[in-house]
Amino acid sequence: MSTFANQLKSEIARISKKEIKAENAALKKASSHYRTEIASLKRRLSALESSLSRMAKHSAGSKTVEVDEDGEKSLRFRPAGFAKLRQKLGVTANEMGTLLGVTGQSVYKWEKGTARPRSNQLKAIATVRKMGKREVAELLAG
Repeated sequence: MSTFANQLKSEIARISKKEIKAENAALKKASSHYRTEIASLKRRLSALESSLSRMAKHSAGSKTVEVDEDGEKSLRFRPAGFAKLRQKLGVTANEMGTLLGVTGQSVYKWEKGTARPRSNQLKAIATVRKMGKREVAELLAG
């Protein structure tokens, strides 16, 4: 009986190895597919992030800021519009800063777009925006 038992044992081992090999092949194929899919998603994510950063850099100069406090009308600020206002009124950055209660350096930074005015400064800008050249000259002279 020992030869029969040995043959049966070797046959069972052969069949089990064959089954395991088939299962491993399927698992390796699935694993390879998943790794490929993950690499593709990583490349796509990287491309989207770089695209987003390019768009953010591109739109930083023309970005508008809206401030809404306590249900009041929101005030917008654009650096280019602020520079045009100062040119229209014919005042220097220091003079504009005096009108708004800030320094001339702050005015330059706002026009450049490197800094943004605070909400109370936006209100002051809105009041200056409604003034004409004569009113501004009177305020600066007086």
